Amino acid sequence: MSAGQDAQPTDIAAASEQARILAHALPYLRRYAGETVVVKYGGHAMGEEALADQFGSDIALLKQVGINPIVVHGGGPQINAMLKRLAIKSTFVDGLRVTDDAMVEVVEMVLAGTVNKHVAGLINRAGALAVGICGKDGGLIRARKLRRTTRDPDSAIERELDLGFVGEPEHVDVRVIHALTGAGLIPVIAPVGVSAEGQTYNINADTVAGAVAGALGATRLLMLTDVPGVLDAEKRLIPEMTVHDVRRGIADGVITGGMIPKVENCVDAVQAGVKGAVILDGRLPHVCLLELFTEGGIGTLIRA
Repeated sequence: MSAGQDAQPTDIAAASEQARILAHALPYLRRYAGETVVVKYGGHAMGEEALADQFGSDIALLKQVGINPIVVHGGGPQINAMLKRLAIKSTFVDGLRVTDDAMVEVVEMVLAGTVNKHVAGLINRAGALAVGICGKDGGLIRARKLRRTTRDPDSAIERELDLGFVGEPEHVDVRVIHALTGAGLIPVIAPVGVSAEGQTYNINADTVAGAVAGALGATRLLMLTDVPGVLDAEKRLIPEMTVHDVRRGIADGVITGGMIPKVENCVDAVQAGVKGAVILDGRLPHVCLLELFTEGGIGTLIRA
């Protein structure tokens, strides 16, 4: 038997497996055809070259099968690296970077420049057409100063925190996004906004992703994180939660720490009209495809 004949059964088996996977995914492809999916991209997945390439290919695939993906990215590690190079000290309060005049320029340069174009490039190399923009472009994200209070643990007195030029979305003008998606392009959005007075604001990427998804009435908001999703008291994944479940989980101390702002962003998004927000592990290969094209998904789905 020749070498080619030896390889034939293996080739048939591989082709059959590919056909089985495509047949299994068909109902999900129909479900999401023409729908909008907002993906928040950042963390560990952004830093690993192989995972980053897979992410770009997966987003390109979503576009090619008739889904409208919108990417919102972070860039905390890249900002930290640039601040270190420039000898600018960075401080955080409740997980948010205090942003002064000098720092907001660096944040905009890194997020709307280097990182934004890198993420768009990942998708372009995979064969789709992505365009990198930030919230300042076309008045996409009108921002206002973020107001936060903290309570002194000894005196229980509340005081307002001044985080500098850290903002939150006040309004999302989706016309820019519709113009891009209508032309067959994939918007890649850096989380930088501008106030009505022209002041630039650094905005948390999770918050921007939720606001964009809500303004678009997206079918799904996929929040790629460094954990599998929301875990219960025994550290087991919770596959699905309602808004009521989330609030009860926070009150009971099951949802704690950095997971609280993530689920709160998901709650805000679904209450704004997103059909479902999912917290899932961005460190898994092809995580977006696994979530959208398998029964039950692999993360924690939050519904209204």
